[in-house]
Amino acid sequence: MKRAILAILILALFIAKYIHSEPEIDIREPNEKVYGSTIAIEKDQIYSGYLLLINKDYPVQESGIMTDIINLSENAFLTQAYGVLESDIRLSEQVANEFSKMMKAAEKDGIDHFMINSGFRAFDEQNQLYLKMGAEYALPAGYSEHNAGLSLDVGSSEMKMEKAPEGKWMEKNAWKYGFILRYPKEKSGITGIQYEPWHFRYVGLPHSAIIHQENFVLEQYLEYLKKKKNLLVRIDGEEYDISYYDLTDQSSIEVQVGSMYEISGDNKNGVIVTSWE
Repeated sequence: MKRAILAILILALFIAKYIHSEPEIDIREPNEKVYGSTIAIEKDQIYSGYLLLINKDYPVQESGIMTDIINLSENAFLTQAYGVLESDIRLSEQVANEFSKMMKAAEKDGIDHFMINSGFRAFDEQNQLYLKMGAEYALPAGYSEHNAGLSLDVGSSEMKMEKAPEGKWMEKNAWKYGFILRYPKEKSGITGIQYEPWHFRYVGLPHSAIIHQENFVLEQYLEYLKKKKNLLVRIDGEEYDISYYDLTDQSSIEVQVGSMYEISGDNKNGVIVTSWE
């Protein structure tokens, strides 16, 4: 009887470990690989995409603003697992979909007091905020990530985010859904922004996984890609090929891509192409 109980306990522990195991991330130098398709990349693509660096030195251009901005309150199917502070909060539809998936996963873990306090801000809204709050608490129009539709301020309806279970869950799990904590406590010297436990930015997979594993912020990650030029990343068996191209002295280039791919500029002088099959 004791042996049977022991066997059941061991099996239960094994199942629990399997269910809650972290995805495996493997980053390596890629082998020479030839893809079947070739595309042209234009210089103006430097200024659009999920990986744009937006800060006091690199403002977002009009082309970098997401074109799928929606009002969250008018899309109730997206907000079933969280609340919104105001009825006029907007966000990129793609980002909102990924955020909704993440919230449903948090809900399964018993974490369910999330609240979106701020999302997309048009330039005129950002300018009004800047005039009201001043340079110490706000950025001028174009220099805030909120102006692109890729960032959102996430809170808990129970307590401050830095102490809330919601904040702890996000810091641990957000990367699995393409999000990063944009302004960590120990990186303010690099980002130029003090710790904001509520400010999350969508960059997409596999980029969020690398940023998480290497303890990067976006500034560091983009420099890392620029130095490496090409990376092969495996996340739980899914393989991604990431290539960085400098377009400083070129108006366009032709590159090979896989059957699926994404293109993003860095908002400086480069373009990142992510391919997968």
